[in-house]
Amino acid sequence: MPYAIVLKCANDNAAPVLDLWREASRFEAAPSMEALNYAPHLTLAVYADIAPSLLFAAAEKVFGAMRSLPIEFSGIGHFPSEMLVLWARPVDDRILKNIHAAIHDEIDPALCHEHSRPDRWVPHCTIAMKIPSGSADQALKWAAATPGRFTLTFDVVDCISFPPVEVLREVKLRP
Repeated sequence: MPYAIVLKCANDNAAPVLDLWREASRFEAAPSMEALNYAPHLTLAVYADIAPSLLFAAAEKVFGAMRSLPIEFSGIGHFPSEMLVLWARPVDDRILKNIHAAIHDEIDPALCHEHSRPDRWVPHCTIAMKIPSGSADQALKWAAATPGRFTLTFDVVDCISFPPVEVLREVKLRP
């Protein structure tokens, strides 16, 4: 079972992402993000086989005294794969990259899924993750025409297992 450390938007300003989830889901057979039954988030690190206690210790050390993070987004990007993934792009990802590096200072990056390693990780907030190839062109046109400008305040860090998403430990960020 995979595990992850994620920044979560657990407050009322999540509406712009929830709206994008609903809009983008029209390109999917079934709404992928709503199916998670989990709030908008940024995945910082994914691990296939790790003791959850290592996640908990890293989350406490990195986030224990941290304040909530307002992150501004400026558009919609995509990851091409078998199923197209659409995601919101942070305007300035320096703080996210610093946080990501701090996690990897606590947990060996070699234990991390390859896409979450420091040399490969792309900070993003997923909007849709299962767009079939037959809908990809239409979805990309929609993404290019959609401004995707909003700010989310990430106020919780979760250590989770998935699927389904199960919160194993929560660290609330200071207001």
